Amino acid sequence: MIEFEALMQKYNRFFEQLDQRKEVVLKFRSFLENETCWLTAPASTRFHLNVERGLLIHSVGVTSNALVIKEKLAPDITDESVIITSLFHDLGKIGYPGKPYYLPNDNQWEVEKRGINYKVNPEIVFMNLAARSLYLVTQHIPLSEFEAQAIVAHDGLYATYGGVNNLEYHHKECRLQMIVHFADKWTAAVEEEGRK
Repeated sequence: MIEFEALMQKYNRFFEQLDQRKEVVLKFRSFLENETCWLTAPASTRFHLNVERGLLIHSVGVTSNALVIKEKLAPDITDESVIITSLFHDLGKIGYPGKPYYLPNDNQWEVEKRGINYKVNPEIVFMNLAARSLYLVTQHIPLSEFEAQAIVAHDGLYATYGGVNNLEYHHKECRLQMIVHFADKWTAAVEEEGRK
């Protein structure tokens, strides 16, 4: 697992690369760091990075990989667009100020036997996590249509609850969405879970 100091250095560098929306993104950063659990939230209840700071570790990893992909395949897309969308793609996992999405699991059997370290806060109004991410970001940062799609459809196509998630985007994905999606998938499956 990445050391906190090294993690924060990478994280801070992203904000130095911002251009046109730097001021508004820095205000949003201050809000996230001071009023939410952004810096401490896990990335999941039981799967990848279900540990304190897991979400930040994951988000920094996705952003780093997305910038590499963008540089190779779509250098015309701005670093700023990639940083905003990939850094905040999973922001819905923080919940809201004073109301975190994930809570420590108080069921010791689930923690010890099943590795379910966290549970979803029952007081959070149900919303798709990507939609919550977009909801939170757009309250603070103006986004292009491409950036909005990259956040709300970053999960790509996955079977879910007897259907397929994000089917309406199939073959209509913008390049930025594809970059964020692949960076997210690569980071979680290969770097975090060790898939060969």
